[in-house]
Amino acid sequence: MGGTAVKKIQQFWKFGRPEFNTQWFDTNAVGQLIVKEGNYQYNIFDLVKKYGSPLEIVFPHILEQKVENLFDAFHEAMRRYGYRGRFYYHYPMKVNQNKEFIIPLLSEGANLEVTSYNELWLLKKLWGQNHFNARIRVLCNGPKIPKYLDLIVELRNMGVAIIPIVDDIGELEYLRRFRGDIGVRVNLGVKVHSHWDKKFDQFGTTPEEILKVGRIKNLKILHYHLGSQIEHGDDLVRAAKKLMEFYLKLRQLNPTLDTLDLGGGFAVPYTKIKSYSVQGIAQRIVKTVGAMAKKAEVHPPHLIVEWGRYAAAPAQISIFKIIHEKPVGNGSKKCWYVIDGSFMNDLLDTWAIHQKWHVVPVNNMNARKLMPVWLTGSSCDVDDKYTASGTYIRLPRLEDLEEGESQYIAIFDSGAYQDALASHHCLLSSPAKIIAQDGDITIARRRETPEEIGKLFGW
Repeated sequence: MGGTAVKKIQQFWKFGRPEFNTQWFDTNAVGQLIVKEGNYQYNIFDLVKKYGSPLEIVFPHILEQKVENLFDAFHEAMRRYGYRGRFYYHYPMKVNQNKEFIIPLLSEGANLEVTSYNELWLLKKLWGQNHFNARIRVLCNGPKIPKYLDLIVELRNMGVAIIPIVDDIGELEYLRRFRGDIGVRVNLGVKVHSHWDKKFDQFGTTPEEILKVGRIKNLKILHYHLGSQIEHGDDLVRAAKKLMEFYLKLRQLNPTLDTLDLGGGFAVPYTKIKSYSVQGIAQRIVKTVGAMAKKAEVHPPHLIVEWGRYAAAPAQISIFKIIHEKPVGNGSKKCWYVIDGSFMNDLLDTWAIHQKWHVVPVNNMNARKLMPVWLTGSSCDVDDKYTASGTYIRLPRLEDLEEGESQYIAIFDSGAYQDALASHHCLLSSPAKIIAQDGDITIARRRETPEEIGKLFGW
């Protein structure tokens, strides 16, 4: 296959385009998917033939590069506008708690955010294994049950830079004995364009309730969270401005307050170009908050973002084999391609929020004829399917495969939330998971046997 043909394939499958998170992906001369890591490259077709399918592949170098880009964007914005505050990135563990995600993020300077006792317990284990030092900060969000609060105090006494974020004012009574810094989460009531924008938000405390408390001992952080996959960059900047307005009021009562936590929400371009970039948003937030601080004659606050999906989603792809083809029927020209995994089990957002994924062939990308198809999983459930939000995707025709050849597909951006939400509907096994790093492959999770799955259900 010549250079012109390769370039056409790259363009058709949208490879090498940062706006689609595909700058690490390419095709080789025979139409197979490859992933680049500096001078290394991984042939995904070879990997799936060796390790089988379904298969999840983690690329730590993508995690690392995304975090580097984030730090670069905010540091450059702060230099450009003379912003004298600091920038911190706190990765929210709920996005993907797998160790192969957490360790690379810590190595690149990320701090952490947890939302439960169990997540914090894992950090206690990491601390005991000397995987991170005392400079790494841990924010504790979520409702605080007693054992969660007790563990926060225990880790603080062990020297961990841990900061509980008050979600409910009632938590302040327990934290009066806490000797470290604390934060408070405000519910601003800002409405944004997002699937998660709800009329009512049960998290955080209203500005009025927080101001009624008056002086809060060791208050350092004002936190808010808009949601996830914010569609318009203007919403992120508008919310930051509103949070800064409240920060200035709260700081009059609490002069120790010095940090804004802008939460999550930065969108991942699963199948379409988003209308904003990390560099553009960083500059707009820094410029807006800095100007407001200057006008109020206060030191600009330190800034925190918790953009977890931004880093985690592109760092994993999911591989499936097409095991069967069947007509859709009812006059449709499309066919069902049945995969050897399950959308409801392995990519739950397909069913839960009708996520539209970037799907490409692992092999036969250079096929001259493509079939408009829908995908269906291997569970016995009518909702275990992917129809690209009612449209279709184009994949190579199975009838054109050579005898004995199998067709594999890759689903991009599966690194955020899917593992934690995974299930065993119909007692199907979870995909095996491998890590591709520095040219080497390690196995993070073997494919489950029927006996292992049975034990989960008491057999």
